Amino acid sequence: MDSTSPETTSGVLSTTHINPFEEMASRFDKAAELLGLDPGMRKVLREPIKELKVSIPVVMDDGRIEVFIGYRVHHSVVRGPAKGGIRFDAGVSLDEVRALASWMTWKCAVMNIPFGGGKGGVICDPRKLSRGELERITRRYTSEIMDLLGPEKDVPAPDVGTDSQTMAWLMDTYSMHVRHTVTSIVTGKPISIGGSRGRVEATGRGVMLAGREAARVHGLPLEGARVVVQGFGNVGSISAKMFASQGSRIIAVSDVNGAIQNPDGLDVAALFTYMQKSRTVVGFPGSTPLDPAQLLTTECDILVPAALENQITHENADQIRTKIIVEGANGPTTAAADEILQKMGVVVIPDIYANGGGVTVSYFEWVQDRMGFFWREDEVNQRLEELMVQSFADVREMAEARNVSYRIAAYMVAIQRVANDLQLRGLYA
Repeated sequence: MDSTSPETTSGVLSTTHINPFEEMASRFDKAAELLGLDPGMRKVLREPIKELKVSIPVVMDDGRIEVFIGYRVHHSVVRGPAKGGIRFDAGVSLDEVRALASWMTWKCAVMNIPFGGGKGGVICDPRKLSRGELERITRRYTSEIMDLLGPEKDVPAPDVGTDSQTMAWLMDTYSMHVRHTVTSIVTGKPISIGGSRGRVEATGRGVMLAGREAARVHGLPLEGARVVVQGFGNVGSISAKMFASQGSRIIAVSDVNGAIQNPDGLDVAALFTYMQKSRTVVGFPGSTPLDPAQLLTTECDILVPAALENQITHENADQIRTKIIVEGANGPTTAAADEILQKMGVVVIPDIYANGGGVTVSYFEWVQDRMGFFWREDEVNQRLEELMVQSFADVREMAEARNVSYRIAAYMVAIQRVANDLQLRGLYA
């Protein structure tokens, strides 16, 4: 998620048997068919326009040389520069990066911001690497993909396994190559070097706003609503905090080490403090342990999957006991699961809208960097809320007009916008 930093969570399903790009493509094909999209246009918009694989030789702390593999994919630049995060994770694959780049195209289009879709990743386990090793990997990776980068070409951001420090290294490396400081090359930076206020909380805040809009339409008061959050990284933890601020009860959460629950509601503020000391939610006073595999099937009003893709599948969808799913992660629900959930009457607020808060405030950061003038945090939050509310209205209008799910409606809104702009620009030959 541009700037979503959802984290790996124990108990998540294995994703090795599910191709994330094909999952994205199946939704694209259905939406394109309903739009009556020209077959040629469909071919253009379905495939990424550029894929780069790089080798990253790094001298490790013990003196040995290790070679890491990295990717950067551009799906579309029709509406503006490629935008998308960089993840450091052992499970990174080209198909995953291709899918994430595609989702970024549709996410930016749904939110109606002037970016295309991109994504990057390096196959590594950042938890097993020192700070020095992470910095060397980041800088060499940046130098290897330099030809793709630029404020008008490709603007990365943090994702799984990366953070604001990673982005600072990336910005510095790029700036050293071009011989002057370029703050707008990357978003999700520390505020002191061109980052935006409200950026860290943006994705989680957007998830809450998406849930709020959906709950309002479907007659579910947020006050007292039971919320379950899978993944207590940046997105999940902020989502929990934001829902709690609306009076909701956070009854279960999980992280990489396990899951906890309290039917009466967890004290989210105290949980944040506990996390800072223990680096896990496990053992939090006032909670009881929960099997992470059972977290997604815990009965609740709002379920927020904020870990990794392909967590709700045909294998567990019929066991989901919630009214609304708000997707904090990218691609947490498979196409097969969508059909099951729809028959069960579960409302799914799709990732390409629900976690769009991160890329939206990334856009705000890019704009602020380019004009050298920075907004107050309340201004950032207000602008974000306006776009989240308007985008939900756009998706809902399409869903009602075409009698489709919110997911297919979101794809239809996005594809229609990108296709229209491509048609206006024409094909260069």
